[in-house]
Amino acid sequence: MSEPKHIQVWNNCLSIIKDVIPESQFRTWFKPINAISLEGNVFTLEVPSEFFREYLDEHFIDFIYKALTRELGVNAKLIYKVTHTQDVSVTYPQQRNPELKNKSVPFPQKAGTIINPFIIPGLEQLNIDPQLNPNYTFANFIEGECNRLGRTAGLSIANNPGKNAFNPLFIYGGPGLGKTHLAQAIGIEIKQKFPDKTVLYVSANRFKTQYMDAANVQNKITDFLHFYQLIDVLIIDDVHEFADKPGTQNAFFHIFNHLHQAGKQLILTSDKAPVDLQGLEQRLLSRFKWGLSAELTVPSFETRVNILKAKSFRDGIELPEEIITFLASKIVGNIREIEGTLISLLAHATLNKEKITLGLASRLIEKIVAVNNVEISLEKIQSTVCEYFNITKESLVSKTRKREISQARQIAMYLGRNLTKKSLASIGNEIGGRDHATVLHACNTVSDLIETDRNFRQYVSDIERRLKPQQ
Repeated sequence: MSEPKHIQVWNNCLSIIKDVIPESQFRTWFKPINAISLEGNVFTLEVPSEFFREYLDEHFIDFIYKALTRELGVNAKLIYKVTHTQDVSVTYPQQRNPELKNKSVPFPQKAGTIINPFIIPGLEQLNIDPQLNPNYTFANFIEGECNRLGRTAGLSIANNPGKNAFNPLFIYGGPGLGKTHLAQAIGIEIKQKFPDKTVLYVSANRFKTQYMDAANVQNKITDFLHFYQLIDVLIIDDVHEFADKPGTQNAFFHIFNHLHQAGKQLILTSDKAPVDLQGLEQRLLSRFKWGLSAELTVPSFETRVNILKAKSFRDGIELPEEIITFLASKIVGNIREIEGTLISLLAHATLNKEKITLGLASRLIEKIVAVNNVEISLEKIQSTVCEYFNITKESLVSKTRKREISQARQIAMYLGRNLTKKSLASIGNEIGGRDHATVLHACNTVSDLIETDRNFRQYVSDIERRLKPQQ
């Protein structure tokens, strides 16, 4: 007896997919799938969880679509049916991703003369994809002390893009703290409130590549500039990557000026505050400071708890309070580690049908997060420096210029810059209310003394060992 049609189709699809992805990925993500039905050109697959479905869509949808269209033709449609494993308590909140499309932009020149770096041109109307991730919404961005300023400013910008005091909005902070999420959330919010505005998100690295491609073709730099000058809301991610690229900086300088003068909104992200950026022209840095600079810092314990609750609910997994508290106490780095841990927990529960327990969470944490590394805070640096030199915290942050106190203060600032993710301005503010220039001078002084003074070099080395005893 021959197999049902939908089983035959799926087996044929699997034979195609198996040839183009690693065996381990095939076993993990395709073996658990069941083909349910084929009605006309609508093919239904059963997957173990909503997380499983989202992962397939994000990583393998191209392979699945190509295999299906080969079997069923270009009109093939795919539907998922999600089943719940008994060992996992799940809820699936209803979420509708926002519609993120820009209206076609008319260009006054003849057809085909403008370069759209994101599509092949040739029409009088440029269809500009906003390049926004629909998951990066404000609804999915958990507020805390670590990001409140940036989030509040972002919501204000979304109500009046380009016509506000926060233009540009410069978002900065260490990796994994939500800069990209916040920047895109603002773009998504603007698209929902102002559908006619053209919003574009682009990484600095991609912008650099597009500029170099345009520079290699005669008379295309002007077209490149014209394209970006069409944008109403321009989001550039990781602008620190423009460092030491004078041509790219010059192009962006002209784009920035045009958009800002035209009342368009600019949103920039960076791993450092404008005052700390190296390799960028002063004319650009001065413009980065025109609006608001908002720092994202490491989330507090309470914020980590809220992030865990929100993300687990969104991913369809209901965690006991004791596990959430345990994870929040161990994941002290950044939000990406929180996401990675939750993905691993859900994968184990779904694929291995393993009940989520404190033991399982503990085992996964050891693989994902360096729990043995004590988080080095600026407060810890100051207390360690004070203990080493036998001085008080009050003396360290005071205005005194006594040599031994001043030197200890400079070492604290130097270690604060090297061992934490804080900006120079934040370090200076916490060490006696100094400005960023004072901190920068202290760091340069310490660097010079390390090179020339053996005893001083030993001081710094000893303090670093106390701060990182097991490294």
